[in-house]
Amino acid sequence: MALVTVAELAQRAAQGGYAVGAFNLNNMEILQAVIEAAEEERSPVILQASQGGLKYAGIDYIVAMARVAAERASVPVALNLDHGTSFEQAMQCIRKGFSAVMVDGSMLEFEDNVALVRRVTDVAHAVGVSVEAELGKIGGTEDDIVVAEKDAMMTDPDEAAEFVERAKPDLLAVAIGTAHGVYKGEPRLDFDRLLAIKGKVSIPLVLHGASGVPDDAIRRACKLGITKINIDTELRVAFSSAVRDTLVSNPKEIDPRKILGPAREAMKRVVKEKMRLFGCSGKA
Repeated sequence: MALVTVAELAQRAAQGGYAVGAFNLNNMEILQAVIEAAEEERSPVILQASQGGLKYAGIDYIVAMARVAAERASVPVALNLDHGTSFEQAMQCIRKGFSAVMVDGSMLEFEDNVALVRRVTDVAHAVGVSVEAELGKIGGTEDDIVVAEKDAMMTDPDEAAEFVERAKPDLLAVAIGTAHGVYKGEPRLDFDRLLAIKGKVSIPLVLHGASGVPDDAIRRACKLGITKINIDTELRVAFSSAVRDTLVSNPKEIDPRKILGPAREAMKRVVKEKMRLFGCSGKA
């Protein structure tokens, strides 16, 4: 089937009380791991390309791989730009065939963030592409985007309501206590804030920086309105650990298939675990 929008998947998730996993795509092995997991779990799935992924693989390869996966898959697949940095980049991704874009203006002043997102939504909606925005600053590092802990800022519910009304995004990523990358301690999510935002905003909500968040907290977040959850770090850990183990056990191995194959299987296990945790297994 053709690529679907993230908004379509998130709206169904909102109605069903679950979240759809969004996994960052950097190479073929990651793609295969994610799609095979989605097929076996009968789960909808979101493929994402971050700044690092686009630089590493190239936008044409990313789109081509995602299209092949979607055409062959029997489950819904979306392709999303993750943390787009400009109007121009969002437009490039739309022209190339992305079915969704996330434009990150959270580093900007409120009015500038509104203006950027509204400019993107005006174009994207005209061609059937959904848009995710972010309000509040999520700490940590996401490829080229770094937010220091002292600069991290929770999403204000009243600002969220105004932002959605004026900028018209289809989804909103909220800052409620998560961080990108590897956590130094156990994250504590602000569920009261999430409930307050949910009460003032009618569009699906997104959780970034979910790798490492305790399972119970993830389950509760899904029940309270999170419909899309981003996972990247845990895939990287699974990939690198499997490659390291393979080369330690057989240091003379030179066949890329025998080195990367176990890594693909390790990532697939992580993706399946996340789909079950998010509640999207069986929802294709």
